Amino acid sequence: MNHLPELILLVIAVLVGMISAMIGLGGGFLVVPILIYFFNVEAHQAIGTSLVMIIFTGLSATFAYWRQKRVDFLVGILLTIGTVPGAVLGAYLTTLVTARVLTALFGVFLVILALQFTRKDYVTSPKTGLHRLIVDSKGVEFDYSARVVPGLILSFVAGVVSGFFGIGGGAVMVPVMMIVVGLPMHIAVAVSAFIMVFTSISGALTHLTLGNVITEYALYLSLGIVCGTQIGAAMARRLSTSMLQRVFAASLVVVGLRMILDLL
Repeated sequence: MNHLPELILLVIAVLVGMISAMIGLGGGFLVVPILIYFFNVEAHQAIGTSLVMIIFTGLSATFAYWRQKRVDFLVGILLTIGTVPGAVLGAYLTTLVTARVLTALFGVFLVILALQFTRKDYVTSPKTGLHRLIVDSKGVEFDYSARVVPGLILSFVAGVVSGFFGIGGGAVMVPVMMIVVGLPMHIAVAVSAFIMVFTSISGALTHLTLGNVITEYALYLSLGIVCGTQIGAAMARRLSTSMLQRVFAASLVVVGLRMILDLL
């Protein structure tokens, strides 16, 4: 039996995991088009299979950032309240909506959002909110106030995006946590990985009931992603905030252009 396609997926997943852990994304923005265009997987199955992989992206990255003591679990749990029902709704919407135009519009949104990330003055930590003080394993302090209520509302949108497009939701959650909630970039990336676990589980289970998961592909992708996310989390720690923002912005452009090209 030829297992070359699965082995190729394993290698791809390692690379995707490295990128995903660095910027707080699930990796679906890369894996979904790879499955569709290079492995001839039907779009709904690509999305469902990707979400299974993203469960392990989130688990592995959360473990890595937990060791670094950079996960704000309280804020993460509160924001998860919105993402989980959103992910279930997004997964069901794939059965009702033709995704091509919506995908392209979302792609335009991501490109615009990426341009905002090139600005140096767009992030302002709110003066009011839930006061948080995180001290990581190296003694670096992150002192900030988190505006959870508006973040909770927008986290529902991130959940819908996750379930609908087969991504982890970080493309929406990381900007929301920085711009709206007020989290520092490094903390936002770590919390995004934590939230991703619950978002992807709810979305993946829904897609599983719809028959949209290729289990063999999901297994190889999950194995590779676990290895890659450990490497990526270690690399993220060595990057400055400005560099991490540029990497994130570049990734959003890739996501956005891929979605726009789907309409062509």
